[in-house]
Formats: sequence, structure tokens, C-alpha cells
Amino acid sequence: MNYGQFLNMVPEALLVLALIIVFFADFCLTKSERKVGVLGKLTAALLLCQTIMLTTVTPTEAFGGMYIASQAAQVMKVILTFGAFIVVVMAEPWLEREAMKYAGEFHLLVLSTLLGMYFMISSGSFLLFFLGLETASVPMACLVAFDKWKKKSAEAAAKYVLVATFSSGVMLYGISFVYAATGTLYFDGVAAVLAKGYLASPLSIMGLVFFFSGLAFKLSLVPFHFWTADTYEGAPTPITGYLSVCSKGAAAFAALVILVKAFGPIVEYWEYMLYVLIVLSITIANLFAIRQSELKRFMAFSSISQAGYIMLAVIGGSQMGMTSLMYYVLVYIVANMAVFTVISTVEQNNGGVTKMSAYDGLYQTNPKLAFLMTLALFSLAGIPPFAGMFSKFFVFMAAAEQGSFWAYFVVFVALVNTVVSLYYYLLIVKAMYIKQTDTPLPAFKTDMNTRVALTICTAGIALFGICSCIYDWLFAASVF
Repeated sequence: MNYGQFLNMVPEALLVLALIIVFFADFCLTKSERKVGVLGKLTAALLLCQTIMLTTVTPTEAFGGMYIASQAAQVMKVILTFGAFIVVVMAEPWLEREAMKYAGEFHLLVLSTLLGMYFMISSGSFLLFFLGLETASVPMACLVAFDKWKKKSAEAAAKYVLVATFSSGVMLYGISFVYAATGTLYFDGVAAVLAKGYLASPLSIMGLVFFFSGLAFKLSLVPFHFWTADTYEGAPTPITGYLSVCSKGAAAFAALVILVKAFGPIVEYWEYMLYVLIVLSITIANLFAIRQSELKRFMAFSSISQAGYIMLAVIGGSQMGMTSLMYYVLVYIVANMAVFTVISTVEQNNGGVTKMSAYDGLYQTNPKLAFLMTLALFSLAGIPPFAGMFSKFFVFMAAAEQGSFWAYFVVFVALVNTVVSLYYYLLIVKAMYIKQTDTPLPAFKTDMNTRVALTICTAGIALFGICSCIYDWLFAASVF
């Protein structure tokens, strides 16, 4: 084997270098340096440099097509690294207050999960994809259990590990069926064999069903969503935000690439499967979200619904579908992370309470925080002129581009559910602005990290929708 091919994996090599730097910095820092958050600033700076460097990396491949760094993959890495940067910035106050001596482990685990997502995105083979998925999932389980002294965090991690193990087993079972039917694990090789006349092969169809079932667990699509609410509620809030945006974005991108490149010849089978899962995910998640009184569980069902919207971009499997998926993930990152930054801030200043009732009258005592929360919720609901409206419009267009009656029907159901989602997002706005309480949350001053995270997210919510150059950049790069 030519080990020089590792030099083609520039983004992964840079991330491994960042891991080494953070590891030795954690080993060498003094206690006083830890108190001022030097390690968090270092990790954030490394991720920012990684984001900038990724924009200059050219498409390449290695190991006979097992690793493929397409233009779309490089752009998606930029988006996910940007999301990880926001997570590291907004998590710093929580680390300083709750788990300061474990800050090094936190940053190392975040970088490790990001490395696994890189492999998922650049995989040209089921083998590398599965390795990347496990590289991302195992450190994520550690992050979910990071607040180990709290019962809910340990319980959330146990449920996440059990579900992740089961879903990985189901996925591996499906991959074995695909290999038995085609004799190869490369996406292009699988598509070439399926295109030769094995369209109705029971092995290939069962492989597709089992593989996508395992992936649907990672995406939290209904009916594979049961772990989501408990895990989101029990995990530390910054980790919940990370799990809801970056992990979901990487899995959605990989789903589009694999379905189109490997299972493209049997599109008539997975297309209708997607229709059913999208309708169920958006509708059931919206109905359950209305019933929630705990805000992190509420955002869990919101993320299930958002996963359904993201999968609309997969239906067409076209360049527009890829563009709309990347754009949706980018907008979803800034809007969702703004919400979780506010939740984390309120939680730290309210004795760890994340009930929706804690936000009653928030506008009276913390008007700026309530206003930024409202902007983020409006973007998630798809209200113009915020970026969330444009992201939903583009995924609707990508799905409708498919042209069939059922595609139009699914888009119609998604449009109706957008109205339902507006109702339950407005429940939080109602609590902050209209509900009266004798004991509202006292006024408090946010720290610099929180202000930086909220500024970045709010700028994204306001500008990503009106700056057409961003969509043009994504469209030009959406070659996979």
C-alpha cells in the first residue's frame, strides 16, 4: 500500500494535528491558565483556522476511491467545522462553572467526533463510512455522559449507547447483504452491479432497508426516534446542541451521497421509503412537540421534525438537492445553536432548570436574550425574512423537482406542518413576552463567550437568507 496517499487527506490530517496540539496543551497548562479558558480559546482558534484552510483544499481521492474528497464534501466539512466552533465557544461558560477540570477531555472528544464526521462525508466505500460513523458515535456517547455526577446524564448516555449499538448492528447487517448481492463495498461498484439487471434482487433490497434503518437511527427519523428526547434532556446542553446539528448534518449528507451513488439504480425502492419516513417524522414530531413542557425535550422533537425537512432535499438526488441540503444544515446550525446558547445561559443562571415555565416573563428582566431567542425560533419556524424561510423554500423546491404526484403530496404535508411548527415555537415566545409571573428569572449579565456565540448565530440568521452569494457558492460546489 502506498502510504503517501494519506497526504491526500489534508482536512483529516489537519484535524489530527489539532487533536495533538490540544492534547499536549491540556497536559502542559497550569491551573490558573485553565481558569481563564485558555484551552477553549485554543480549540476555537484551531477550528477557525481549520474552517479557513478547508476553503482552499482541492478535491482529491485516495486508496482506490475508498476516500473521496469531492467539492461538496469539502464544503460540508467547512459547515460542520463552523458548527463545532460555535459549540466550543458557547460551552466555555458551562465548562468553567460545572466541569472545569475536564475541559481538556471535552475539547478532545469534540474534535474526535468531528474527525469521524469527516470520514463519513468523504467515504467512497461502506467500510470507510462505517468506520467514520463509529469514530463519531463513540466519543459522542462520552460527551453525552460528560456530566457524570448527574443521574440524567448517565441515563441519557446509556440509552444513546444501547441505541447506537443496535443501529450499528442493523446497519452492518444491511451492508453484509449489499456485499453478498454485489460482491463489493465501493459505492460506484455497488451501483454498477445493480445497474446490470439485479434491480429486484431480494438481497440488495433487504441490504438497502437494513442499512437505511440503521442510518435513520442516527438521523432520529420516525419510527427510529425514541431515544432522542431522553438523550437530549439528559445530556449537557452544549452537547445536546452539538448532537442536534453537526451529527444530523453529517448523517444527512452521507445519506444523500450513498442513496444516489450506491443505490441510484433502485431509486424506485428507496424513494417511496423516504416519502413515508418524511411524512411520519415531520407530522408526529410536531404533534409531540406541542405537548412538551421541558425545553430540551421540546427541542428534541423539533430536531426530529427538522430532520424530516432535511430529508426532503434527498428525494430528488440532484445538484439542487445537494445544494439545498447543505444550505439547510448551515442555516439550521446558526438558528438551533442560538436557541441552545440561550437555554444553556438561562439554565446556568436558574439552578439548572430547563422547564419552559422558567421563561415566563423573560422579556421583563432580560429583553435582549428574549429578543435573540425569538429571532432564532422564527428562523426555525420558517418565518420571513429570516434565513430559515429560504432554507425551507429550497428543500421544498428540491423535492418538487422530482415531479411525481407523491413528491408534491409530501411537500404539501410539509407545508401544512410548517404552520403547526409555528404554533409550538410561538408557545415559547408567548411565555417570554405575554405570560406574567410573580417570580421571573432575575436579570443577569452574559459572559463574553455567550455574547460571541449569539452574535455569530444572529448574524447568520439575518444574513444567510439575503446574501445570495452563499447559495451561489454552495450550488457551484455541490458536485458529488
